[in-house]
Amino acid sequence: MRRILFALIIGLAGAAVLVALGLWQVQRLAWKQDILAAIDSRIAADPIPLPEVPDIASDTYAPVSLTGQFGLDELFVLVSRKQSGAGYRVIAPFVTDDGRHILVDRGFIPTEARDAQRRIGATEITGNIHWPDDRTSSTPDNDVTGNIWFARDVADMARALKTEPLLVIVRSEDPPAPGLTPLPVDSSAIPNDHLNYAITWFSLAAIWLGMTGFYIFRARQTKDA
Repeated sequence: MRRILFALIIGLAGAAVLVALGLWQVQRLAWKQDILAAIDSRIAADPIPLPEVPDIASDTYAPVSLTGQFGLDELFVLVSRKQSGAGYRVIAPFVTDDGRHILVDRGFIPTEARDAQRRIGATEITGNIHWPDDRTSSTPDNDVTGNIWFARDVADMARALKTEPLLVIVRSEDPPAPGLTPLPVDSSAIPNDHLNYAITWFSLAAIWLGMTGFYIFRARQTKDA
């Protein structure tokens, strides 16, 4: 009986810890969903003028509307899209009507369109300010000389194109630019794995209880024998 009682205590205590971890992940899931909803709401809000001194803490995802002209230079960020394959994000310098030089992510082109001419001239842009976090531990260094970028490193791109370290990701251009597919910023790339974590902890709790029950069953069988 002492062995069975000990196994029961360990089983219930372990299951309680695992269930608590699962409940914590459920709480984290609700917290993360609130954050993502706030981000989506901000992205879709009415555009504002470009802030004079943009701040990464307060202006990330801010919707903006601006007019000006694209320059001729372009940077190409290697990406891949479902159903489209490999291609590039086109990053171009943009001079606003009040003389500011910023970076604009105009969207996606297939690899074979890299050398095609794209519409420049007077343009009205609606988009969102963003400081992308594309780089991971396995991301290669950008090939600045060959103009193949593997991450949108805003500071490095700004130095290359002689602009402010400020990036606006296009939602729409007026007039439109044929051949370019805008890739608007959204919250889909922000990880939210808390539901999977919760399921894992609850599953482990069920397995723990099952193993405890099996152990007690075998112990009773052995005792009766």
